[in-house]
Formats: sequence, C-alpha cells, structure tokens
Amino acid sequence: MRQASITDWRSLPPEAKQQLLEELQRRQGSRVGARFRKQYRNDPASFVRNCFNWREGEHPTAYQEEILTDIPARKRVTVRGPHGLGKTSLAAWVILWFALTRDGEDWKVATTASSWRQLTKYLWPEIHKWSRRLKWDHVGRQMFDKRTELLTLSLKLSTGEAFAVASDNHELIEGAHADSLLFLFDEAKAIKPEVFDAAEGALSGGGGAEAFALAISTPGEPTGRFYDIHRRKPGFEDWHVRRVSLVESIEAGRISGEWAEQRKRQWGEQSAVYQNRVLGEFCATDEDSIIPLAWIEAANERWELWNENKEWLPFTCVGVDVARSENGDKTVLAMRHGDVITELRRHAETDTMQVTGYVAGILRARSSGYAVVDVIGIGAGVVDRLREQNLSVKPFNAGERAIGKDQSKELEFLNKRSQAWWNLRELLDPASNSSIAIPPDDLLIGDLTAPHWKATSAGKIQVESKDDIRKRLGRSTDDGDAVVMAFYKQPSSQVRFGRLIF
Repeated sequence: MRQASITDWRSLPPEAKQQLLEELQRRQGSRVGARFRKQYRNDPASFVRNCFNWREGEHPTAYQEEILTDIPARKRVTVRGPHGLGKTSLAAWVILWFALTRDGEDWKVATTASSWRQLTKYLWPEIHKWSRRLKWDHVGRQMFDKRTELLTLSLKLSTGEAFAVASDNHELIEGAHADSLLFLFDEAKAIKPEVFDAAEGALSGGGGAEAFALAISTPGEPTGRFYDIHRRKPGFEDWHVRRVSLVESIEAGRISGEWAEQRKRQWGEQSAVYQNRVLGEFCATDEDSIIPLAWIEAANERWELWNENKEWLPFTCVGVDVARSENGDKTVLAMRHGDVITELRRHAETDTMQVTGYVAGILRARSSGYAVVDVIGIGAGVVDRLREQNLSVKPFNAGERAIGKDQSKELEFLNKRSQAWWNLRELLDPASNSSIAIPPDDLLIGDLTAPHWKATSAGKIQVESKDDIRKRLGRSTDDGDAVVMAFYKQPSSQVRFGRLIF
C-alpha cells in the first residue's frame, strides 16, 4: 500500500480512512509484537516485571523471579512451599508468558490439577485476573476477546491454545503435541504418576520441539510422584527442585509471621498439618493420630463441591460440645445435613439456659432431626431442659462403656469417646468410598488431626482424652468433638456402628 499524501487523505471517504487507520495500527502492532516476542521469549521474569500493571508496593517476590528464570533454563521445575506463597499467581504468569511469546508458532499449554475445582475456582480465574492487568501496548496486540479467545477454561489464540484437563484423563495430556509445549501441574502432590508419565513423551524433547513443565504444590504425605521428584529419587534427576521456606515467604510479605506462630500453637509444631501447610515439608500423619490429614483434606474437597451447588439435604442432627466455663472454651454446634457438616456455630456463652436456647431453636425450626449433646458437666443440664421441652436429644457421655466393635468386628473400645472417634475415622476412610463432607476450617482441621490413640493391655482402642490433649497442645478440641458427636450413633451389641445403622 503506497503512502497517502495529505491531499489523498482528505479526499478519502470515511470508510477508507478507517480501513487505512486499522492497517497502520496492525502494522505498528505487528512490529511491537515481534519485538515483544524476541525480548521476552526466554525471559519470563522480565515479562512479569515489565508487562503487568503493578499496584503501588506490589511486585513479584525474589523467589518467584528465581523460579521464573529457572523455567526456560531448566525446562522442568517443581516447587513446594507453605500455603500462601503465591503459587497460583506464579502459574498464571507462566501461562500468559508462554502463550503470548509463542503465538504465531505452533504451541499448546496443558493445565491440570489434583482436583477439577483447583482449575475452575483458582487457576483459571487467576489467569483471567492477570490478563486484565497486562500492558497491551507492550505486548503489541489488542486485549483478549472474551468471546473467541479467553474463555472460561481455555485461551485460544491464532496458532495455539492453553486448556484445562482433568487429572483423571491423562490420555488428553498424552495427546498434546506442538512445536512448543508447556505442562502445568497445579497442587501436584495428589496428581497420579500416570498423569506425569503421560507428559513424558513430549518432555523428552524428541523431534526438535521445546517442552517445559512446572509442578507446584504444598506438600503432603511422603508418597506419590511429586514426593519422588522432590526427594530426587533415581530417574527424576532432570527435574529442578525448589523449596520455598517459611522464612522466605515471611520476608517477601506473602505470609504473616503472626499467622505462622498462631498455627504452631493451634496445630502443634510436630503435626503433619503444620509441617505441610506452614513449613512446606512432606510429613506423614503421626503414626498414632487417629485420622490422617489426607482423609480430612479429601472431606474438605467434597465440602467445597457441595458448597458450590448448595444441594439441599435433609437435616440430620446437631452435635453439641458444651463449653466448660473454667477453661475458657467455646460451645460448638456442628450442623449435619445428610453426610455434610454444613456449618459450625461457635458461642462463648457457657450458661445452661443460653445453650439450651440455641439448640432448641435449631430443632424447632426443622421438622426432623435430633441433637447429640455432651452430657458431662453443664451439658447434663442442657439435656434435661431439652427433654422437658419434648425435643429429640441424645446424651453423649465420653466415659461410658462402649458397645460393639469396629468394622473388622475384631477391635473393641475402652469407652464411648474412643468408639465415636474411631467411627468418624471409618466413615472418612477412602476405602469406604466416603461421602462425608467437612468444612475446610483451620481450627477444625487441627482438632480432627490432634487426638492420638493406642491399644490398651486388654487389646482395646483408647483415644486420647480431652484433658490430655489440652495438656499437650494447650487447647481443647471442641470443634472436632462436636463433629464426632454429629456422626455418632450408639450401636447395638449385634451390629457394627457406622453409616449403615444410622
């Protein structure tokens, strides 16, 4: 197209002027885009620093920049660290960097995670958020079209696509082929080995294609592929391992030192939940802990799925752990609908009539259901008053003799407390195809992982008492006990307790 003179420009009709302006803008954008891709193709750290609109005082952390720099140099990078270090933001930056610097070539990005929710509720919304903060004049193109390019779970540009893949569909990952490939494994601790294996064909670098992988997660139990990579098991030496420490996260302002200290007091420094979520270390659940952390996290995930849809479930019961006034505990009411603890209600009051009023209000507002109330101490008064009002209440005395055995029909229990806690353990066991859903509340998670157990000389299971836990941790497990009671029913001497005899 020849350059138009001023006279030519004035004589053009409006439609031609608009076409000419668009062509000039396209050419200018093409030149800017070419410079952008050349400058940032192998420099994601500079891309993140220079191509986003950062708010005052906001910037990538030193360890995030280090990880970004490692990706093009190391090819396979895996990162573990505390909850809150900025893993999801880091993943979003990497995906946008890769897509924009490879567009015009044959490229693909496959994103997967240990759960579909991680993709739909965290990773892809984060990609959308950071795309809105891109400096498009630096990139050399218009912002993404939400109708044709940046969709809910995919980014489709002129020559490539980033997309979400369920981790149980490793065939789609195995089928990802392009001249430039990126695999993003989010919350990788629970991703099955076959998913990692599905990407191996592309990561081998055959045919001259470039391929990168980023696997990020808070650590869990010392099992699985993510753990094998981080302990540098033979065969995985080509992965570059990076552990972000608690100190680094605090110094970067990503985690509050007060928060970390509070979690230490709440969960205990040696607990698996503290080691995993605060220190970023792999740690098995204590051998003598009654409920593994991984089982509780699976129940948290089921609760999140229920909470998204808010499926109606009939009210079953409310577990009531009544506070002891001398200890400064809280009265906790665990609301159970079907297999879901829908919410926890905490009250500082320890007055018998006030607690009775809370429980009575719950039962009167619902056509069915009952209350399970800790009858020790002032809880006895709550039970008596509810019975006077002809409300359905079942007393729970933790020290009473237990009736019945566990699912194996081999183990007996020292008392009802031991039996009730073991009941919840069996209901949460993945081998039972558990449908129990528990809210992801930090205090509740700490409570449910806290109690230890042992076998007595008589061969009976004994769960640590509330008083012993208080001496060891400096707090009581009020939330956990309320949930345990909400799932407990006194078994008969003929059948085992648990889900099927409710």
